[in-house]
This record gives sequence, structure tokens and C-alpha cells, in this order.
Amino acid sequence: MNQPVIAILDGYTLNPGDLSWMPLEKLGSLKLFDRTPPEEVINRAKNADILIVNKVIINANTLIQLPKLKCICVTATGYNNVDIQAARQRNIPVCNVRGYSTNSVAQHVFALILELTNTVAVYNESVKDGDWSRSPDFCYTIRPIRELSGLTMGIFGLGQIGQAVATIAMAFGMKVIARHKHPERDRMIGVRFVDTKTLFQESDILSLHAPLTDENAGLICLSNLKRMKPSALIINTARGGFIVEEDLKRALESDIISGAALDVLSVEPPPASHPLIGVKNCIITPHIAWASKAARQRLMDATVKNVEAFLRGNPENLVN
Repeated sequence: MNQPVIAILDGYTLNPGDLSWMPLEKLGSLKLFDRTPPEEVINRAKNADILIVNKVIINANTLIQLPKLKCICVTATGYNNVDIQAARQRNIPVCNVRGYSTNSVAQHVFALILELTNTVAVYNESVKDGDWSRSPDFCYTIRPIRELSGLTMGIFGLGQIGQAVATIAMAFGMKVIARHKHPERDRMIGVRFVDTKTLFQESDILSLHAPLTDENAGLICLSNLKRMKPSALIINTARGGFIVEEDLKRALESDIISGAALDVLSVEPPPASHPLIGVKNCIITPHIAWASKAARQRLMDATVKNVEAFLRGNPENLVN
């Protein structure tokens, strides 16, 4: 192949300016776009030999209109934005990146948990408002502070991220239970595998870490939330589709559970009228659990390796 044309259609979330595109620039003629609206995909990708996308939709109709395309690299683990079957029919390899964000996501899980249990931001605002300066005592409490030691961490999906979360939970002195499709393959010292009903009943904190499937979509619904302790917390850094959002809103407003912290929603970006925005005891962050600089650098490096492997004629990390 002569110098390949490499088109990046939505590069901003991977690299908002603190990483370097130079390793990819060395591999071909790089066409870089921070964002690409659907109506511009064909025009921007039409001369590409290699297409690099994160969330841009590449469907069968799009592929028909890209006769030069030879490879698609997804800058993520999930690849549901690409029509895998249509790519296979056109002999276009699709490559993804696994495992780059494990530590980053596990860290964010506990950032969310600690904000729910220690409410650091609330206390910081209180001090800035002068409450401590006016206090007659050397300390005061606004909300109860929950100690993690002795609580039960429930994990739905004990893959790489779930295992990292379990390790941190045990370091805090928590008991760990998990619901997992392959308990024998992925058994872990200190983790007790349970069925879904028991997971909801026993978890003080339930964190979601499985791939989203038709089978588990809507797992966090009112009937399952009612199985939980009134003091229970839900953490979701996986996919928004796990949660029936109106049900979670009702559960929080009715004190069926104590709190939730979400890094993902069913629609991203969400409408301003999203049912969970502004609900009491519900923390929402904008899908940033994966996005530490270290994780994004690993993702960048792995994407470069995927392109290099394709150019050598031996594609790696194939999903089709």
C-alpha cells in the first residue's frame, strides 16, 4: 500500500489537546476531525484507507459508500457503533482496544462511592460559606458519614474492571459478592458468587461492570430496587441501558434506596429535562470514568499498534 490515508472522525474525546497524534501521523496521511456530524461522515471518510472512530456510527449504508476503506479501528472497547456484519461482508477488519481503562474506571467508582458516603463537596461548601468559622465546636456533621469497612460490595460482572473494584473494596475491609456469567473461570479469592436476587438483597453498594446485553438491559428496575436495603447505593460506570431511569428516580425520591452515582446515562449527552438530573442523592458525572490521561494514553498507544499491525498485514484485536 502507498502512504495510507488515515481519517479520525471524532478524535476530541481521546485527545482534547494533551496527547500527541504524531505516532499516527508517521503511519500515513492523517485527516483529523474533532467531531463529525452524521451528514459529514461520507465526505470526510470517502478517501480513507483506515478509519478511526470512537462513537461515530458506521452502518452498512455508510460502508457501501466507502469503497476505498480497508480497516476500521475503534478507540474504545465497545464497538456497537460499527455494523460488524456489514464490515465482515466487505472484508474490512474492525479492531478495538481492551483493558486500557481498568484502573481509571475502578478509581472513579470509588470517587463516586466516597462522595456518597463522605459528602466531601458538601462539607467543603459549608466551610466556604463560613459555617465552620461560626461553629461553637471544633467539628460538626451535616450528613451521616458511612464507613465502608464491613459493608457488602456487590459487583455485577467480574471482568477486569469488576476484579479491580473488588480488590479495592477488600482493601477498604468490605465483603464482596458478585454476579458473573463465568464464576468458575473468573473465581477470585475473597469474592462470593451469588444469584441476581441475592446480589440485590445483600449489597450495601451495588456496582455495575458487565457488558450491556438484551438479557440484562433494565436490570436496575423498580422490582429489583425494592429488594435492596433502604441504605443501599447504586453505582453505574458501565452503560446507561442497565437502568430504568424513571424507576431509579422513583426509588430515590421515595427513599427505597439511599443514593446513586452514575457516570453513564441512556442518552449522551442527556437532555436538560433528563429525569435523573437534579434528583436528590443522585450524583451524575459526564462519562469520564475512562478518561484519565494515563488511560487515554494507553488507548492512543494501542490504537497506533492496531494500525501498525494492519499495515503489516496481520490485524490484531479483531472483533469481526
